[in-house]
Amino acid sequence: MFNEELHLELPLRWGMIGGGRGSQIGYIHRNSALRSRMFALVAAAFDINPERGREFGENWGIAGERCYPDYKTMFAEEAKRPDGIQAVTIATPNNMHYEICKAALNAGLHVVCEKPLCFTTAEADELVALSKEKNCVVGVTYGYTGAPMIHQAREMIARGDLGEIRIINMQFAHGYHCQEVEKNDAGTKWRVTPAAAGPTYVLGDIGTHALYLAEVMLPNLEISNLMCARQSFVKSRAPLEDNAFVLMNFTNGAVGNLWASCVNAGSTHQQKIRVIGSKASIEWWDEHPSQLIFAEQGKPVQILDRGQGYLYNDNELVNNNRMGGGHAEGLFESWATLYTRFGVAMDRVNKGENVADVMDQYWFPNVIDGAKGVHFIENCVRSADGGSAWVDYE
Repeated sequence: MFNEELHLELPLRWGMIGGGRGSQIGYIHRNSALRSRMFALVAAAFDINPERGREFGENWGIAGERCYPDYKTMFAEEAKRPDGIQAVTIATPNNMHYEICKAALNAGLHVVCEKPLCFTTAEADELVALSKEKNCVVGVTYGYTGAPMIHQAREMIARGDLGEIRIINMQFAHGYHCQEVEKNDAGTKWRVTPAAAGPTYVLGDIGTHALYLAEVMLPNLEISNLMCARQSFVKSRAPLEDNAFVLMNFTNGAVGNLWASCVNAGSTHQQKIRVIGSKASIEWWDEHPSQLIFAEQGKPVQILDRGQGYLYNDNELVNNNRMGGGHAEGLFESWATLYTRFGVAMDRVNKGENVADVMDQYWFPNVIDGAKGVHFIENCVRSADGGSAWVDYE
């Protein structure tokens, strides 16, 4: 499906907090959001250093007077303008997500927020309620789930191609931090500092990505109880873990396991999900995002490719190809799909729809999904810190 035409009458006026010079995640947000021309970046508070943030913003192309020293100033000043921002992206360290998201909602702004959405279940529930009260969209960048083959897997499971679901195997286990790289890398340093990162490192940073893949593929998936064991192999990271294992029982009788790690030495990424049913299994690997392995018992293994006629292309997300089949689509395309869907959801609300109805009718990683990730982290910490005991899921 190729469509370069504008999807909105005018792009949403958009601001960014954090994600300035040298930020990989800021670069991904900007490039992905602008691909579909759903958003126009007109204001920012890019950096805790106001001068550096302004210089970066002006070099990027934002007017100097709209390069703000902090998010509070940006919200106040933009509210005075007839062309003020309508939406904001939060690309800061984790400890600022909750306060900025809350302030943005109270300012009547739609939000795109990095995960984790916040640190506690109470904060997450507050943001869910505030999103509905203010009738504002909150999108959470579980960035891999815009890949069409994730939604092909969802359709195959829903249509019974795998049979009864029995086992879900999830992992995100890279090796980039198998040594104490944070000594010389500020971007890693805050991730292993509890005050900035929160109660976990790899569980919150990458484990929730793998879990959300399962939640997209199996939207009725509910955890009944879990057991978590976590380790700090680089001792200076304690109490935050750099490796964790989670075992789960689901309410439908299925079982699951998740491995989150940054010390899998030699691994590039290793984010994979395998869903095993009574008839067949599927497996997706983010290093080969355009392919889905389908293995039916007693038959040759099939590799399904994005953009082919044999897929369930009546699903708009399966058919959402940004380039022809055979050409590799990757992270930017997946994120661009999410930003397109964030933009459509925001536009529908701006035109009078209720945000709760939009979330029910139109798929995108939303505030409830973000809250589920926070709930998962809390339960994992409760289990791990209780001697890796099995705990009922709360």
